[in-house]
Amino acid sequence: MKVLIIQPKIGMGDMIIYLPYIHAISKSFNKPVSVLAKDNSRASELLAEDSHIDEIILLDRNKDKSGTHDGFKGFFNLVEKIKSKKFDKVFIFSSSLRYFLVSKLAKIKNISQYPLFKKKDNIVTSAKIFTENELNSIVSTQPNLIISNNKIKELKKKISANHKYICLGVSASGPTKRWDVQNYINLCKSINNVMPSKFYIAGGNNDRDIIDKILKSEIGPLCESFSSLKISETLPLIKNCNLYIGNDTGWLHIASALGIKCLAIFMDSPVKAYGKYSDNISVIIPEGETEETTTHNTMGKDKISFNDVYNNAIRILG
Repeated sequence: MKVLIIQPKIGMGDMIIYLPYIHAISKSFNKPVSVLAKDNSRASELLAEDSHIDEIILLDRNKDKSGTHDGFKGFFNLVEKIKSKKFDKVFIFSSSLRYFLVSKLAKIKNISQYPLFKKKDNIVTSAKIFTENELNSIVSTQPNLIISNNKIKELKKKISANHKYICLGVSASGPTKRWDVQNYINLCKSINNVMPSKFYIAGGNNDRDIIDKILKSEIGPLCESFSSLKISETLPLIKNCNLYIGNDTGWLHIASALGIKCLAIFMDSPVKAYGKYSDNISVIIPEGETEETTTHNTMGKDKISFNDVYNNAIRILG
């Protein structure tokens, strides 16, 4: 039986959050599955070494509707692409009628999908309930990002046992979700004064200004940027870190899925959806807020206690 999973959300973080359910489906059918996902989910790099994955099929849909799978013509382009793979079963992690019709027209006989037209949901809860109902078994929410042990071991030989290694998640999907860069500089200085440390700056080309500011600061010599690396090249580096500190961004979820302890700063995104699914994640929320009230439009970046972040970082680093 050939199995397809449709996961149309954008971003690395969402891709990681769906991993436990993709793995559970693969194990249930005792074979690798194919995944339809957008290019900016970075599924092709994140899942390149995952034996549960047979193929990543790229879903080309863009905000400006310019993708080859956008619009009326794009709909049928996607139908033909899926039809050519001759899938027997599909799991659709979306309430969109579009993907149901695509699957029908692609001649997939067995279709499982979220309830149609459901507008809002908790990404973790919806995926867990859906998968457990379909497989009739309990599924952990903890993702496991699979990479080569040889890569991890080779890198470990090159890093110093006299330093702590910390991944800094300075990136974010918008300015309201990003702790000020000067806070990160001050935090690194404070941590390094207590225990010698080195820092990986997790960000891409869109974060160039932030990265440059850190590299030009007095802690710059202790830092290495991910901006020129492929996602797949950063994974062994993150895996060998002692801690992730940063915003609610894709790098947080990657670090968590690699088994790294994470200190996640939530300012303007839902803690209950993105901060509580993994035992590896500890959250920092704005002063005056609770985990329930810290969500979209909280706008709490100026209410994050520096001392809370610092003290928790030192506690986790031991």
